[in-house]
Amino acid sequence: AFTVCCVCFGIERMSEETNTNTSTGTGMTTATKTRTATTRTRALSYVAAPKNNLISPLLTDYYQVTMTYAYWKANKHEDRAVFDLFFRRCPFNGEFAVFAGLSDCIRFISNLQYTDEDIDYLRKVMGEDIDEGFFDYLKSINGTSVRLYAIKEGSIVFPRIPLIRAEGPLGIVQLIETTLLNLVNFSTLVATNAVRFRMAAGKDAKLLEFGLRRAQGPDGGITAARYCYMGGFDATSNVLAGKEYGIPVAGTHAHAFVSAFQSWEELKPWTLKNKHTDKEEDFVALVLKKKEAVAKEWPNSPAQKSFRGDKRELAAFVTFAVAFPNRFLALIDTYDVIMSGCANFIIVALALNDLGYRARGIRLDSGDLAYQSIRCRELFSHFSEKFDIPFLSKCTIVASNDINEETLHSLNTQGHSIDSFGVGTHLVTCQAQPALGAVYKLVELNENPCMKLSAELRKVTIPGRKIAYRLFGQDDAPICDVMIRNGEKPPEAGHPFLCRHPFSAQKRAVVKPKRVECLEDLVWDGENGVVTAIPSLAERREFVATQVASLRSDITRPLNPTPYKVSVSAELYDFHQKIWLQSAPVGELS
Repeated sequence: AFTVCCVCFGIERMSEETNTNTSTGTGMTTATKTRTATTRTRALSYVAAPKNNLISPLLTDYYQVTMTYAYWKANKHEDRAVFDLFFRRCPFNGEFAVFAGLSDCIRFISNLQYTDEDIDYLRKVMGEDIDEGFFDYLKSINGTSVRLYAIKEGSIVFPRIPLIRAEGPLGIVQLIETTLLNLVNFSTLVATNAVRFRMAAGKDAKLLEFGLRRAQGPDGGITAARYCYMGGFDATSNVLAGKEYGIPVAGTHAHAFVSAFQSWEELKPWTLKNKHTDKEEDFVALVLKKKEAVAKEWPNSPAQKSFRGDKRELAAFVTFAVAFPNRFLALIDTYDVIMSGCANFIIVALALNDLGYRARGIRLDSGDLAYQSIRCRELFSHFSEKFDIPFLSKCTIVASNDINEETLHSLNTQGHSIDSFGVGTHLVTCQAQPALGAVYKLVELNENPCMKLSAELRKVTIPGRKIAYRLFGQDDAPICDVMIRNGEKPPEAGHPFLCRHPFSAQKRAVVKPKRVECLEDLVWDGENGVVTAIPSLAERREFVATQVASLRSDITRPLNPTPYKVSVSAELYDFHQKIWLQSAPVGELS
C-alpha cells in the first residue's frame, strides 16, 4: 500500500455528478458566471459547467468564426448539418482506443453562451467591416438547437466509428468543432495510454500517476491525472486533481529530503508514542539499538562484506518516520540502494515495529530496478525471519525512474519483485504518440450526403448519418463494428449480416452474431438538455475495466496486435461508392 490521502475514494465532487451547479471550479471568472447563469434558463436539464474556466466558445480556431460569418452572410447558418467526430488510426501502434472527454463536451454544450466580453473581443479582432447583426446572432447562440449522439464514455473504440455525432444548425455545429476536438483528443489519448500501462503492469500492481511536473502546463496535468485514473491508475501525485475530482493522492519524499540532512548530529531527540503502552519513548535510541542488531545479522557475500548504512540518510528516515509512523515509505537510492538505503529502511522499520507501527515500504528511482527489487525483497525476507516480523517480507516496493510501457514489459520478462509503479513523463505527455488525430467532418447537410475526397484513402470520409453497432461472437467477445445508414434495418442476434470493408470490395464477411449492441445514444437533446445522468469518474473507471476485459488478448497484445474489423453494411457500402463516383471528377487525357 502506498501513502494515500483522500477524503472520498474515487468519487467526483458533487458538481461533477449532479445537475446543480454547486461549483464551477477554482477561480471562476465573471464572464464564466454570466455565461453559466444565462444558459441555466435555456436548458431544461442543466449540468454544471466544466471545471476548467478556459472551456468556453472562444476556445476555438479563428477560422470557425470566419466560416460562420460567411454562412450567416449567405443565410446558410440555419441549414441542418450533421458532423461526425472520429479518429482514423489507433494510437501507440495498437488496435484500440478508450473514448474519453464526453462529459466535458456535454457540459460545454449545456453552458454554451457568448458573453458580452466575448462579443466585444470578436468585434475588435474581426474588424469594422463586419455586419453588426452577426454579433447579435452570436449573442443568441446556445445549445438548445443542438443534438449530440455519442458512444458511452469509457468504451473501447476503433477507427472511423463516430465517437460523437453533432446535429443542428450549420453555424452552431461548425463553431463547436474545435472545442469538441480539444476535449476529446487528449483525453482519449491519455486514457488509452493509461490502459496500456495497466495491461503491461498487470492487474495486481499499483499504478501511481506522477506526471504533473512534466505535463504540458496546468491543464495538461489536471486532464492527465483525471483520465489516467479513469484508465486504471490507482492514485495521483497531483493534489489539485485529487481535490477537484476525488482521485486518491499519493507521495512520499524526494532525494532533496534525504540530502537536507547533513549529519546524524543534527537529528532532534525524537520521541514516539508506544502503541502498546501509550507512553512516549526515545525513538532515536531505539533506532541506534536496531542499527547494531541489523549490522550483526547483515548477510555476507563476496560483494557485500560489511554493513555500512549512511547515517545522514538514517537521520532523514528517522525524521520522516516520526512524521508518518503509520505510513513510512522511504526513497532509498540517494546514496547506495542496498548497503545504505535498504539497510536504513529495515533499521527504522524494526524500531517502528517495536512501538506497534508497520512501515509501508521503499521506492527505487534509479539503476537496475529488477535486480534491486529482488535483492531488497531478499533482505526483507531475511530480516523478517531473523526477527520474526512476518509483515516485513511483504513490504511494498515502488519503482519509478522514467518508466514507459516497454520498461514494464521488460521487467516482466526479467522477473522482479516490484509491487507498485510511479509513472510520469511517458504517461502524461503520451511520449510514444503526442496526438490522437481525431477529426470532425461534415457528412450531411439538409438531408443531403456530404463527402470529403482525398488523394489519401484514409482521409476519404463516409457520407451521411450513420449508426454503429458492435457484433459479438459465441464467446461473447466483440467480432467487429459495423456502420449502417440511418433508417436501415439493423443487424440482429442469430441472423447473418453481410459486413463489408469501407474501401476494399473484396474484403467482406457474413457475421452471425450471438449479441448485437448499438454503440451510440442521444446524450444531449437540445431544449431537453442532458438525456441521462453523467456517470461519475469512478463509474467510468469501472466501465473501462469491463470494456478492456471483454476484448480478445490478440487485439490488446503489445506486439503485432490483430486488427479489429470495422465495417459497413452492404447498403452503406453501395451508397458510399455511389456518392464517391458522383463527387469525384472524371480525368481527361490527351
